[in-house]
Amino acid sequence: MAGIKAARKIQLGKETTQGSEAKATTVWRGTGTIQDNLTTVFPTEDVGILVGTDRSYIPKVEASLTLDQTEATYQQLPYLFEMGIKHVTPTTDAGGSIYTYTFPYATTDMTASTDLQTFTVEVGDNQQEEQFLFGFARSITLSGSAGQALMMSAEIVGRQVTTGTFTTSVAIPTVEEILFSKGKLYIDEAGTYPATTEKSNTLLAMDLSINTGWIPVYTADGNLYFSFVKPTMPEVTCTLTFEHNATSVAEIAAWRAGTARSIKIYFTGVTAGTSNLSLNMSGKWDNFEKLGEQDGNDIVTGTFRCRYNSSNAGFFQAIVENSLESLP
Repeated sequence: MAGIKAARKIQLGKETTQGSEAKATTVWRGTGTIQDNLTTVFPTEDVGILVGTDRSYIPKVEASLTLDQTEATYQQLPYLFEMGIKHVTPTTDAGGSIYTYTFPYATTDMTASTDLQTFTVEVGDNQQEEQFLFGFARSITLSGSAGQALMMSAEIVGRQVTTGTFTTSVAIPTVEEILFSKGKLYIDEAGTYPATTEKSNTLLAMDLSINTGWIPVYTADGNLYFSFVKPTMPEVTCTLTFEHNATSVAEIAAWRAGTARSIKIYFTGVTAGTSNLSLNMSGKWDNFEKLGEQDGNDIVTGTFRCRYNSSNAGFFQAIVENSLESLP
């Protein structure tokens, strides 16, 4: 039977050794398709053939998967951080029922390449499965606005697209959506990290962009795919939309003064204490747009650029709490 959209799926498997195939252990609850980034070169030549010859070669192969924007969940968002920041082992509360996954960016010592959790990625439909190894996140985005779910997306890079078969009998996980209106905003001057001073009745929307800094490195080692990955300078920015009130006025003043800030955005699950997400940022405001309007309501939008500050001893940190003892 020819392929149909309803039969598509994305399955992920955590690799024990980077680049070695792993069986899928979870289904990604979102959408996306693999792009084969194989490079074909047709050399320029003068051989007396008006239309050119079919001489060609393939110097490089690469795979990518765009995970389309979908509702962020406490159970699957950690996969993106493991692919794009580093693999972590969760800690547990005294009762042993809540597990905390803390994803910090190294600020001075570089994260070892082997600390990154890579994945084997299986994508396809009822007609054909395609897959790639050594999957890691080049970029991650989180965005949302009041009255909606927080949304997540990512760009995943891998070594080479091949065809195969899906790992069978992989269970679809139970997930809980992260609701934007269940979030709270905290802002302090540098020196308090994470921030602890709540700013109520002001945050309308956010757009967090993470360029993870992880890049593929191609070497002459007998293969057309990349040899390994390494960390370079990450870039994290967060655009926040505020009510035009005392909080936004104070933050505009901090921007004009070049004052370092600590920002925390903290989301809680529907059942308090069982699922939480904390986004902790250190840095300075990059810019503020001119006074805007939304349904007749005055709003202010600013972009915060995460940067290391010695008083904060931090840069960016994501903390996810859920009931999973480990990520499948």
